[in-house]
Amino acid sequence: MEKKASSYDQLVVIDELRVGPLRLEKSRLVAPYTVQANGVEESTELIYSFGEPVFDPKDPAAQNLASVMAAQVALNYGLFCKRIVLDGLYDSADRRFLRAMLENTSREIYVKKFLQPNLFLIGPLASLQAEKRGHYTNAELAFVNSNFSDTLPDMAWEQNQDAYCVLSSGGKDSLLSYALLKEMGKEVHPIYGNESGRHWFTAVNGYRYQQSVEPNTAKVWMNSDRLFAWMLRHLPFVRPDFASLRADDYPIRLWTVAVFLVGVLPLMRKRGIGRLLIGNEYDTTRRLHHEGIPHYDGLYDQSRFFDEAFSRYFVDKGWGIRQFSILRPISEFMIQKVLTQRYPELQAQQLSCHAAHEQDGRMRPCGRCEKCRRIVGMLRVIGGDPHRCGYTDEQIAYALKSIDAGKIKQLGPDASQLFYLLNQAGLVDAPKAKPHPEVLHLRFDKERSPLDVVPADIRQALYEIVLPYTEGALIREGGRWVALPSLS
Repeated sequence: MEKKASSYDQLVVIDELRVGPLRLEKSRLVAPYTVQANGVEESTELIYSFGEPVFDPKDPAAQNLASVMAAQVALNYGLFCKRIVLDGLYDSADRRFLRAMLENTSREIYVKKFLQPNLFLIGPLASLQAEKRGHYTNAELAFVNSNFSDTLPDMAWEQNQDAYCVLSSGGKDSLLSYALLKEMGKEVHPIYGNESGRHWFTAVNGYRYQQSVEPNTAKVWMNSDRLFAWMLRHLPFVRPDFASLRADDYPIRLWTVAVFLVGVLPLMRKRGIGRLLIGNEYDTTRRLHHEGIPHYDGLYDQSRFFDEAFSRYFVDKGWGIRQFSILRPISEFMIQKVLTQRYPELQAQQLSCHAAHEQDGRMRPCGRCEKCRRIVGMLRVIGGDPHRCGYTDEQIAYALKSIDAGKIKQLGPDASQLFYLLNQAGLVDAPKAKPHPEVLHLRFDKERSPLDVVPADIRQALYEIVLPYTEGALIREGGRWVALPSLS
């Protein structure tokens, strides 16, 4: 009797996804993406474009870096393909890393996009039953090299551990990371990922301002948003009208930050930058289980584990880059407070919105998305003026009226503390909200923010700036928060 296919097998709707062969120019990388499904082959291109020369197309080290960059988008599709072929120059460290991240992303997408509610899905795959598996990637991952020499030289980069790249987006986290490092006297390079669609609107105000005051400001243009949308059209369980739906989440992908991250590497290599900062706070590192399946709540690429995985990979490659966030011990609320009260000129450039638009030559927030409601709430509680970063009277009133404790994207204690403060200030009616004063402190614990999460050489200077805006420092011991007497 023929064995009945499981629902998990029905996720496989693409016979082969091929990336490459690559075309490499001095200031541009072009990687064909080809889908074979149902006897039909279709292709498009992933492009990274720089405003200056960053590659020597004949240099195997540049070919290798370009190959790694080209592969990142494909790591979102391990559930849906029988085979993924990466055509480029990859060494053993690349292969280990890409296999590991493909498997991790497959599991994350399975849990967060198929086992939990997802308004973008249609048909029977919108209501899958959980299956615990030894491996979650359906695709065979194959590496070929049809375009480059097989010569792999010494991959080591010359880099300065006192030079910092801040992966920048125009949001509060990257703006504060930049400001803190500048105040500490560091060489800082705010480098933006200029995605070709409306995602870039969020970054424009910050980029223009930093470009005017910081000579090291740069950007890399990429069309990854178009490629993501193109891939969705090959997934029959995704609603055809996905582009018209208003939502605070992407339909399928969860390996997103890495697509921007690898885009800054050619500039880091050229400029000899040794440290890469991503502005992630305390509550983005989570380890949970869904019906016995471990996962990172869809936040792996914002977690401490993501930073550590890339740092290990960079060591394996001989690149010597250390990736981390100086904001890990800090809550989102406190990040907003420090940026607003200490660096008001930068805060005025902040745009934290999922649907920004242009008005009078400046990008403005929509004032309606979950993120806008949260930002307005935090600004009002700390005495900040939401008008400074573009909100109108009507948007502010709507945000405070519509903010919902059950839908806010923060950890439970962080959300509760925000609503407690909003209620205390008479801005919302939330009498049941309980205080969680630990949110107003620097928080250290082994899981989310160990004491050594920030390198020792900048730790003291950093906390001397931040601590006056907090109520002190705490450490998690025996399931309780206790005072941390010293941060040295």
